[in-house]
Amino acid sequence: MRHLVKVMKALSDETRLRILNLVRERECCVCEVWQALDISETRASRNLKALLDAGFLQVRKEGTWAFYSMKESAAKYYSELLEALTEALEGNELVEKDRKRLKKVQFSVPQQKAVSRS
Repeated sequence: MRHLVKVMKALSDETRLRILNLVRERECCVCEVWQALDISETRASRNLKALLDAGFLQVRKEGTWAFYSMKESAAKYYSELLEALTEALEGNELVEKDRKRLKKVQFSVPQQKAVSRS
């Protein structure tokens, strides 16, 4: 029962619904999420963690970067919930703006400064 409550709480927030919509498009890092949704990095991280804890997302680490994608082995009812979510968000103006901004976001790893060995 506790897990179901956690799942429902995760879906009861507009930012998390918007994040799910983005991550269904493609794998995203935190920087891409906050840029696409025009929110703070802290807010993006906190909401990604809630979706991860609820079992909707999986994370892949690459160095200091964390990339979030939809969890394929989620509980059976997740797919039904996500289908209902997709249908409910269809045509939503804010969701469409998020998707357009995500397409414009460029992920770039900051260049490391070369260390001089003199």
